[in-house]
Amino acid sequence: MTKPAEPMEQSARTEPIAFPRDRTCPYHPPTAYAPLRDARPLSRVTLFDGRVVWAVTGHAVARELLADPRLSSDRENEDFPAPAERFAGVRNRSVALLGVDDPRHNTQRRMLIPSFSVKRVAALRPRIQETVDRLLDAMEAQGPPAELVSAFALPVPSIVICALLGVPYADHDFFEEQSRRLLRGADARVSQAARGELDAYFHALIDRKREEPGDGLLDELIHQQLAAGAVDREELADLATILLVAGHETTANMISLGTFTLLQHPERLAELRPGPGGTDPSLMPAVVEELLRYLSIADGMLRLVKEDIEVAGSTLRAGEGVVFSTSLINRDEAAYEDPEELNWHRTTRHHLAFGFGIHQCLGQNLARAELEIALRSLFERLPRLRLAVPAEEIPFKPGDTIQGMLELPVTW
Repeated sequence: MTKPAEPMEQSARTEPIAFPRDRTCPYHPPTAYAPLRDARPLSRVTLFDGRVVWAVTGHAVARELLADPRLSSDRENEDFPAPAERFAGVRNRSVALLGVDDPRHNTQRRMLIPSFSVKRVAALRPRIQETVDRLLDAMEAQGPPAELVSAFALPVPSIVICALLGVPYADHDFFEEQSRRLLRGADARVSQAARGELDAYFHALIDRKREEPGDGLLDELIHQQLAAGAVDREELADLATILLVAGHETTANMISLGTFTLLQHPERLAELRPGPGGTDPSLMPAVVEELLRYLSIADGMLRLVKEDIEVAGSTLRAGEGVVFSTSLINRDEAAYEDPEELNWHRTTRHHLAFGFGIHQCLGQNLARAELEIALRSLFERLPRLRLAVPAEEIPFKPGDTIQGMLELPVTW
């Protein structure tokens, strides 16, 4: 039976806990979030700088608020909340798509939608499969053991997004390092420097592509949108940065953490192992959806209240910050039966792993395709895949960034 939500008046009076917190298990929400779970759907938390903001943990309330235009994503607003000091340091910098409101957001999104449509992604599947096969060939040729993040989980989406954008994969060491510094830098200075490096890289690439056009999405934007004055050079570099960083970071983390999670659930993994009759390929889309729900790697979407909002018995005042704890939202008992169980035989399509509303992830179709192909191929090609060291010795990422494995030693 679903536990009724605590009255907001009582919940709001409880001492706010610090947010974000590190996970104690890479595929479960932080144990420190227990008070937030118990006080669903709305609580208060404290950010790194002492600012107290609203924390949304209920599934229905999250969908309601994420679709409400009175919540802003404008990260250039000095009042926009920051989950860590390094993000506060770049708060006044434009963040395309994720960090702008309509009508600017809608203009940017309309430029990109055709390149991430179901039809366009379906046409990319053979190329994704070719990439996955080539990387698995290399792993098998080298022989066990292997470090799966660097050998497979990271290269798959990096190669794919480079091909889609028209960015030279030869530069992957540079942009993967800058992405790491941007998202996990020790302080604001490191993140600001990484952002500056990526800006300079894309400005130079745009200039080069003006003279020597290619056939990637960035080339299309340069010779259509930039040439027509629909975007300027600065905004185009900003768009390219967010597409490149988001396009490989999130999926790489899902592949690595998804693999780790499946290996830690052998009874579930047995359903996917090749055997008599082979693996049912129709099962993999459901596996991916459940992993997206269960892992919730992008935990902590942020918004700023523009106008007062009445919701769940409380008033969110203009100027207040809001954080959405995706890991708790996606394990709400009111939305999912036995939410702590990994079970791809449930209906999970309404999870919020990709967000909701106008800012729902533009690249979700591509991410699903990459995950389906990568995970299916990995376990089909390496049916004896297992961890090469005890699970408790494998490092994973801290709570103030995208969740995933820092490394994943495997053998077969």
